[in-house]
Amino acid sequence: MKNAFIALAVLLFFCNCKRYLKPDEVDLNRQLNKPSSFPFRNYLGVNAFEWDFVEDKQENLISAKKIEVIRSFGAIRHYLDWERMESNQGKYTFNPTHAGGAYYDVMYQRLKAENIDVLVCLKNVPKWFVQSYPENERGADNTPVPFNADKNDPKSYMTQAKMAFQFAARYGSNKNIDASLISVDTSKRWTGDDANQLKIGLGLIKYIECNNEPDKWWAGKKAQQTAEEYAANLSAFYDGHKGKLGKNVGVKSADKNIQVVMGGLGDAKPEFVAQMIEWCKKNRGLKPDGKIDLCFDVINYHLYANDAFVNSGKATSGIAPELSELGEMADKFIKMRDKNAPNIPVWVTETGYDVGKTPQSAIPIGSKSSFITQADWNLRTSLLYARHGISRCMFYMLDDAGGVNNPVQYSSSGFVNENGTKRPSADYMLQVKKLLGNYFYFKTLSNQPIVDLYKLNKKEMYVLTLPSQKGLKVTYELDLGNAKQAIVHSLQIGKQQMLAKTTATKNGKLKIEVGETPIFIEKI
Repeated sequence: MKNAFIALAVLLFFCNCKRYLKPDEVDLNRQLNKPSSFPFRNYLGVNAFEWDFVEDKQENLISAKKIEVIRSFGAIRHYLDWERMESNQGKYTFNPTHAGGAYYDVMYQRLKAENIDVLVCLKNVPKWFVQSYPENERGADNTPVPFNADKNDPKSYMTQAKMAFQFAARYGSNKNIDASLISVDTSKRWTGDDANQLKIGLGLIKYIECNNEPDKWWAGKKAQQTAEEYAANLSAFYDGHKGKLGKNVGVKSADKNIQVVMGGLGDAKPEFVAQMIEWCKKNRGLKPDGKIDLCFDVINYHLYANDAFVNSGKATSGIAPELSELGEMADKFIKMRDKNAPNIPVWVTETGYDVGKTPQSAIPIGSKSSFITQADWNLRTSLLYARHGISRCMFYMLDDAGGVNNPVQYSSSGFVNENGTKRPSADYMLQVKKLLGNYFYFKTLSNQPIVDLYKLNKKEMYVLTLPSQKGLKVTYELDLGNAKQAIVHSLQIGKQQMLAKTTATKNGKLKIEVGETPIFIEKI
């Protein structure tokens, strides 16, 4: 199953090489100086699978070594195949699952204890579901409707929406659900096997995503949805099309507190979301307060930065986030959101860079290897999205999908090596999470170099970067007001925390050398 996902992911990433800016066209003041209401830990997420948390061949046992790596991140996007929980129609299993043997109760409980947010991406369709399709049109990424069903009718998505209800009923926070609506297969796979138990309202999951990249035009009509078709899908998934499809259909029918995240778009087009909102206006109407009755709580898209813009649309390597279209596209999504659905959060749940030689590679810069550039660029991507008003950022992905010697795009984008040890990217995430994770972006003071101010109550932290992509450095004089001292925090490879050095200011000013790797100045 993992290999099938990797093949699909590789194909997707090749399709993302378009619409890039020249460096001199980038305006770093776009969307700046707007304080964020989200802590920086929100921008330190990563995509992962269930096997990334447990001991090999012991799915019910959390691995101490693996959880140590997971602590580097502020959030997890869990790729979860529908078939895991419903390997046979109507027979739901969670702990353990009868397909794959996963123990989701165990995994989610541990992540909650670690204070790590989880977005569960419920994706793909089970083998039994696609049996209605001709044999040559069966695929895990098929649209979740029976063969020849009307993709514009929310009722066509009932089977998927019933699964979403069962998942939300178990892992959401609502304990007052009619037990007769809950279906759990308590049969055992073999003698001595653990039996699933009926559980309601465990309070372990706050965010659920409806499928992955529903706009997958590269996969053909059997898998691709238009904005209107996906909105119909979401309406069933969200609340059973406003309750019309039954009491046991849709996430909100189980728990109104769970946030439903739209599937991250493979092709970052704000107009796709605008069309979804228009569908909601026509088919779901308005709420009592006059707002459109949307069938999602979070806007979500995917985007990667490479050099396609200078190579006639063909990518040969990655490019620094600040020199790409990442900021411009974030602004477009925010602008569309403000016009059509004010205050709805906008997330980016897939982005990142390879360390191998691929069309999406982080390039060596000066004495820095591609591993260190990957760490620089991933962290600076997080800083960029905080700066531009995105509410959450997650990276593709925890482990490699092919290895550092694989030339295929996104085969080596992992944060860990094959032996499970951390790469510099994971080191940086952990160190920044510890230092800056609870701070909030406040404003940008300079764009050459970039100087961002973060605040936490009365505390102030300055983050400085020079994104030249050439290894350039400048000396910047930072004005710290009446502060007589400051702590200079520097990222370290292979360490648990940054190097901290207390330095005296001169009349409240501190001269600091700034380069590709962000440096953090704490005012004291």
